Amino acid sequence: MYKHIIVAVDLSHGEAGKALIDKAVELVDAGGVIRLLHVLEDVPSYIAAELPRDLNDRRQAEAKVELGLLAGGVSASVESEIRTGAPASQILQCADDAGADLIMIASHRPGLSDYFIGSTAARVVRHAQCSVLISR
Repeated sequence: MYKHIIVAVDLSHGEAGKALIDKAVELVDAGGVIRLLHVLEDVPSYIAAELPRDLNDRRQAEAKVELGLLAGGVSASVESEIRTGAPASQILQCADDAGADLIMIASHRPGLSDYFIGSTAARVVRHAQCSVLISR
């Protein structure tokens, strides 16, 4: 069905990520690629000055290990990528860079703040150049 699937994973919600990966395995073509993407949000500079200098390196290393655990045992071709920045922008950029034909992302039930500022999933749906599958 799909040749290149981006699975946007929020590692703080591991079960949702695993469910997305399982679904991606069902949807990917033979010979297709599933790319797990985790986005680390930038730490504001006024806070970063007070944090250990190696914090970003540690965050990257932890995310790499967790993505590896999520990908373990998957029968399809899986790549992992970690980006830093605004989640919606990075998900969209990754999809464009990879020539993805599907983005998969989990979404929570919208709260009041989502109606005013919007959720990551909503931004991705509005601006994606490919199909988007939202899982709740």
